[in-house]
Amino acid sequence: MRTVTVVGASLAGLNSVQQLRHQGFDGRIVVVGDEPYRPYDRPPLSKAFLAGRARVDDLWLCDASEQDELEAEWLLGVRAEQLDPAAGRVRLSNETEIDTDGVVIATGGRASRVPGTEDMRGVHTVRTIEDAIALRADLTNGVENVVVVGAGWIGAEIASTCHELGLSVTLLEASEVPLSRTLGDAMGSVFAALHTDHGVRLRCGERVGGFTHVNDGNGRRVTGVWLADGTQLPADVVVMGVGIRPAADWLAGSGITVSDGVVCDPGCVTELPSVVAVGDVARYRTTNGGTVRHEHWTNAAEQSATAIRNLLAGATIEHYRPSGYVWSDQYGVRLQVAGELAQPDEVEVIDGSPSDRRFVVAYRQGGETVGVLAMNNPKLFTRMRKQLAKRVTSA
Repeated sequence: MRTVTVVGASLAGLNSVQQLRHQGFDGRIVVVGDEPYRPYDRPPLSKAFLAGRARVDDLWLCDASEQDELEAEWLLGVRAEQLDPAAGRVRLSNETEIDTDGVVIATGGRASRVPGTEDMRGVHTVRTIEDAIALRADLTNGVENVVVVGAGWIGAEIASTCHELGLSVTLLEASEVPLSRTLGDAMGSVFAALHTDHGVRLRCGERVGGFTHVNDGNGRRVTGVWLADGTQLPADVVVMGVGIRPAADWLAGSGITVSDGVVCDPGCVTELPSVVAVGDVARYRTTNGGTVRHEHWTNAAEQSATAIRNLLAGATIEHYRPSGYVWSDQYGVRLQVAGELAQPDEVEVIDGSPSDRRFVVAYRQGGETVGVLAMNNPKLFTRMRKQLAKRVTSA
């Protein structure tokens, strides 16, 4: 293998380049990124950067000298438009063609939004630097009422930041309990209370029916949100926090299976041993026969080590074992998750109290701790996370 092309220039892509060098690949590496920026950190976009406590220069994942040491070719501000595995070629939006022996798909995803709002001013998503800059400009331009759609991690963080900026915030969630599929109803309710503790209006079991707007000479601008039951909420700004769509359209006709992400084996390898996928775009098979796709920072940071090892070997010699670590900062509170929290036999508070907003919860299956959740209790959480990691490694 003489040339590897990494398609995607954010965290998963950068880590893939670093792993290629770390694992001894000394050939040509080409990195393709559709944004004009070198790899940057996305979590601050909904928190410190949006609040104005961080600058663009604080987001870079590596400085220029570190990037140079990787000895890769960085093609930024250009999209991959076609993969031809038979010819060993990636075609770009500027009509450049890259001859390559291996491909790492690290294209992440694009923020989902309600159809019909694409050209409506005041309706935002937060996925890129430009997204966050545009939203902050609106939030600091004399607005009062903000509606955030989706009370998952990203929506909750945006609601918290808008509250920090002194705005009136309504947070909408389609399910009856936020994060219930991840944390369960009881713990999801504790996280929901964080919003109401701070005066954010949380409305669960609500679906968006449409938007009101005005034409102000510059096109349509949002003025409110209609709920499915006919309720109208005033909104100077609306933020969509309803997940992403994996950026995999460019793989049409490549022979690689795409189904809500790039489908891979347990080692992140596609049907073609010369093509692997990492990060938000990768849907890999698990030991129980299902498939899973993660949309969080730690997965993008961890997954590339396994994928690159298998790519360089030309076969799947190692399976990916996720740590399941997720963190979030909301209303000055640190929230942390590790391991497997779905479908436990038992959920037990082992330290602190949810009512005090400082606690640690163990999730157990068959009497064994398989997951841990903490709020404002990093010391005990870190110790339990290390214990979980040892169990996963030895399994």
